[in-house]
Amino acid sequence: MNEIVLKGIPAAPGIAHGPSFILDKGEFIVPKRSISSSEVDSEIARFEEAINNSRREIHALKDKISQDMGMAHAQIFDAHLLVLQDTTLLTQVTSGIRETKTSAEYMFFKVIKKFIELFGKMQDEYLRERASDVSDISKRVLKHLMDESKLHDLDSLQDALIIVAHDLSPSDAVSMYNKNIKGFLTDIGGRTSHTAIIAKSLGVPAVVGLQDATLRINNQDYVIIDGQKGLVIINPSAETKELYIKEQHKITASLEKLDDLRNLPAQTLDGKNITILANLELSSEIPAVHKYGAQGIGLYRTEFLYMNRLDLPSEEEQFAAYSQVASAVMPFGVTIRTLDLGGDKFISSVQIPKDMAPFLGCRAIRFCLDRPDIFKTQLRAILRASVHGRIQMMYPMISGLGELRKANTILNQVKASLRDEKVPFDDQMKVGIMIEVPAAVMTAEALARETNFFSIGTNDLIQYTLAVDRVNEKTAHLYEPTHPAILKMIQKTIDAGHNEGIHVSLCGEMASDPLLAFLLLGMGIDELSMSAASILTVKRMVRSVKLQDAQRMAYEAMQLNTGQEVEEFVDVQLRKFLPT
Repeated sequence: MNEIVLKGIPAAPGIAHGPSFILDKGEFIVPKRSISSSEVDSEIARFEEAINNSRREIHALKDKISQDMGMAHAQIFDAHLLVLQDTTLLTQVTSGIRETKTSAEYMFFKVIKKFIELFGKMQDEYLRERASDVSDISKRVLKHLMDESKLHDLDSLQDALIIVAHDLSPSDAVSMYNKNIKGFLTDIGGRTSHTAIIAKSLGVPAVVGLQDATLRINNQDYVIIDGQKGLVIINPSAETKELYIKEQHKITASLEKLDDLRNLPAQTLDGKNITILANLELSSEIPAVHKYGAQGIGLYRTEFLYMNRLDLPSEEEQFAAYSQVASAVMPFGVTIRTLDLGGDKFISSVQIPKDMAPFLGCRAIRFCLDRPDIFKTQLRAILRASVHGRIQMMYPMISGLGELRKANTILNQVKASLRDEKVPFDDQMKVGIMIEVPAAVMTAEALARETNFFSIGTNDLIQYTLAVDRVNEKTAHLYEPTHPAILKMIQKTIDAGHNEGIHVSLCGEMASDPLLAFLLLGMGIDELSMSAASILTVKRMVRSVKLQDAQRMAYEAMQLNTGQEVEEFVDVQLRKFLPT
């Protein structure tokens, strides 16, 4: 067969190769089978047994995920259990079996199909997405009622495979944990989609935004995933296969050499130290933080505590989570970002009106100021946890002094309440802000006078400055970190912070690219925070150059007129010090 190459969006680095498995998200076809009156009771009993077996499986899976990844992630399966406990569903199936004299699997399929269609037509985005949960649970029940070989199910996978899907539901992504899965690719999604974040945390190579991969790939096709370049090769030639196997060996050997840097400082040849930190989504990533020698956590994305569950996390649950992370990274610190919901991140327990442009709507600090009840609960948990480690906190998406002052007013109210209750907290805990919108850059001097530190979130800053939706695969080619406007905004933010004597960190994807990190080093950044797996590569770059050379290079790069010119120039300059 001819070799086929697909180009998508790199979501998680690495190379994987092996047979593919199509995760079928299509409609189930269950043939109608009539039964006699004497079989009705036994057919209902068979249905009830399938429901009970499914419940036991989900409880077991929930317990396992809770032990491996924490209760917050295990609660993804609460929605599945609610479906299995729905009296309307159960009654319609059993009465349908009696009235129509048809098999349990056919009647269950007929009823569940109506539920899926109902959820799929709902206006609320979260509820509409629950159709996938109902579809997931229908597959599990049907597995107990029919020949299992007729159904696709991640739970039954034993072989080392590459998963191919139109999209991955949260339960699918979590089910991949501790599975023998080599990598995955999807038709839709962007660099910062939920599946991309999970892939990085699991250390699985992935490519997203491939548009029609599920139509181009068949089950058991031999596939190569290049997670660095965003390439997928279907039925590769012997030469291509050999080339990628050699490249994989090179990567493995290179990573083994990098391990020697784990306990060494990120210090330039002329003595400048740069703090290199890790971004964190899941508590299960803590071992990777230690493995790669991070000097703490520069961005703890707390919204993952709120997502894929049916209720809000309590103050006690959040306090335990924040305390655990802070204690685990001691003697280093952790920067906790307050809740950043909206955009592409939603929770079921709070009704957020659907915005025509969600990334410009009620998200991040806007949502928190609109819902101070939720915001105060989180602030109480963070403050209480601050005595259990080195914690600092930052607000996302601040656009000016007005929002910063309103957020600090609520923070001071929470502090006063804790003092009245004689609850200990670190009264000197540093509070900073994310610089993610152009308005914050343009008022950075004023903001720097009223905050303890800046953290530049380039993922959103690039999105808002260049008017590019960062999770849309169709505009991914316009997402340009080296655009001169972006560089000027970063430089202005760094200068404003330093003029007021505060540290400036950067926690976007730019930090994890050695080429861009070299540029940021020359621009004067104090800290870089990135996915843990990128730390040693960036540290190697830092230890291979002189600060004065990086500064000279950055000055010249800032005089260029296009992002492509900047990227090519920096690449040439870095290769002088780091040829490989």
